[in-house]
Amino acid sequence: MHSQISDSSIRRRSLSALRLALIIAALCALAMVLVNESTHMRATQVLQEVEQANQMRTTISSLTRALTEAESNQRGYTLTGDRRYLEPYDNALNEIVRLRKTLETPQATSMFNLSTLLSFRSFMSEKMSEMALTVRMREDNRPEVVDFVVTSNVGLEQMAAFRAQSDELLSQADTYIQERRQELQRLLNVSRLGLVAGVLAAFVAFFLHLKQTRAMQRASEAHQNALEAERDALESQVRERTTRLAELATHLQQAVEDERAHLARELHDELGALLTAAKLDVARLKSRLPPDATDLAERLKHLTETLNQGIALKRRIIEDLRPSSLSNLGLVASLEILCREFADRSGLHVQTALEPVELDSAAELTIYRMVQEALTNIGKYAEAKNIRVVLKNYVYHAEASITDDGRGFDPSALPQSSHGLVGMRHRVEAGGGRLDINSGAGRGTRITGTVPRGQARAQSQLATASGAMSVNSYARETTSPTPDTARG
Repeated sequence: MHSQISDSSIRRRSLSALRLALIIAALCALAMVLVNESTHMRATQVLQEVEQANQMRTTISSLTRALTEAESNQRGYTLTGDRRYLEPYDNALNEIVRLRKTLETPQATSMFNLSTLLSFRSFMSEKMSEMALTVRMREDNRPEVVDFVVTSNVGLEQMAAFRAQSDELLSQADTYIQERRQELQRLLNVSRLGLVAGVLAAFVAFFLHLKQTRAMQRASEAHQNALEAERDALESQVRERTTRLAELATHLQQAVEDERAHLARELHDELGALLTAAKLDVARLKSRLPPDATDLAERLKHLTETLNQGIALKRRIIEDLRPSSLSNLGLVASLEILCREFADRSGLHVQTALEPVELDSAAELTIYRMVQEALTNIGKYAEAKNIRVVLKNYVYHAEASITDDGRGFDPSALPQSSHGLVGMRHRVEAGGGRLDINSGAGRGTRITGTVPRGQARAQSQLATASGAMSVNSYARETTSPTPDTARG
């Protein structure tokens, strides 16, 4: 009991630790999923910001290039008057207008320094105004204004200031991109560390699970070993007690047989002597009666018949207690007498087929009691008409079978009160034999007892025993039909 309680507590602790390990593993997995998901979302956002920064940088470079191209075409038109310069000039201005809208978005405001961005826009607008004024003066044929603007350094200064602001914006864009790349690297490192931590947590959880599983297996094996030890102890106790009960039952049967033999001797010696003495006294009294004492003669005659009946009853009781024919005449003759007397009492047709056998006294008594108990049960319960008793002689054993054509029964559902069959089986098995019961509802019963021989008999003697088989039939009416030996 103590081992069972200890094993139960160990298993409970192991299960608790296993549940804790599974909870920790689940929390680690959830944390890893959350970290990876947040890292992925932030990395996606950072990549979008980097892409937008690259687009802004491309836009600033494109604005600088477009403004430079517009200035070049404006100067070509101003110096030559060739209107072919105006078409690329106008295309460059349209490109500048389109690109300027990109710098007016919130992303540009959050990415660049606001003052630098405003200066960049201001210088670009001034330069565009200066170029537009020069082109218009050239178209209005005002060469003095055009020469003044061309010969002055205003355009060059504006263009230099615009390029400086453009370089500053490009530098800010590069710094912004570098910061986002560093942040992306940090996010990748966090994701890598989270993955490593998750893998380590998984290994720890697996190790704990494996450890607890092994602990549970050891506890289960210890519990199983304890159960097997207890089962072996119980089986040993059951075998020991079964052996003791079998020895006790055998001893009780032997005590019963001894008591029967003692009682039979007492009846034979004491009661037999008394009945014989009484019968002799009656004979003396009868010889001394006067011839005219007819009434006393009749009474003495009746008394003599009563004494004869008592002597016969005494003889029958003695034979039931301890058959003297078994030790005087042998097993075959005893069985024939038993079957004949049973047929006379019950009125049933009993057929015997008995081979001479050579057994010790205990084995002969076992077969005799088995046949006696079987005939008693048939007379009480079987409602049979025909009975067949067979005794066969084999090399290593002898076999006795009793077959009837009665109503039969289910051998697997014997009532608890069937002490006769239980005692019969125990008596046969106590002698090292085997008892088989073959029966069924409506098909009669066949009881077969096999008793081992103490010493094997020569094969050549079996034919002699078979030839000396005694086959007899006993019935109240000699015209009774032969029993159906195939039934049962």
